[in-house]
Amino acid sequence: MPRLLGVDIPADRPTIISLTYLYGVGEKTARELCHKAGVNPQARARDLQEDEVARIAALLDKDYTVEGQLRRQVSQNISRLRDIASYRGMRHRRGLPVRGQRTKTNARTRKGPKKTVAGKKGVKDLR
Repeated sequence: MPRLLGVDIPADRPTIISLTYLYGVGEKTARELCHKAGVNPQARARDLQEDEVARIAALLDKDYTVEGQLRRQVSQNISRLRDIASYRGMRHRRGLPVRGQRTKTNARTRKGPKKTVAGKKGVKDLR
C-alpha cells in the first residue's frame, strides 16, 4: 500500500482514484498529477515504482495545498468566524447546520447523534 503525505492510499485501485483519498485532491487534480509526474493514471497503485511515488509526492509538496496544510487553513477560517461572532461562526459553535440546511427534520447528519438535554421531559399542559 503506497503512502503519500502520511496517508495510505488503496493499492488495488487505479492511481487516479487512489490519489483522491488525499484530502484536497479531487479527480481533476489527480489527473493533473498523473500527467505532470508521467504516471499512467489507469495503472494500479500497487504497481507504482518508488521513483513514481516520489515524483508525485514532490509535486504535491511543491505545487498543491493538501492534507495537513489544507486542514489547518480550514480550521483557521472556522475559528476566525467564531471569533468575530458571525452567523456562520455561531452555527459552528452550536453544532448546527451552517449553510442554510433545514433543522426541523432529518438534520442528524450535520448535527450528529441526538443530544439529550437534562430536565426536559414531556411538558404537560396544565390548563
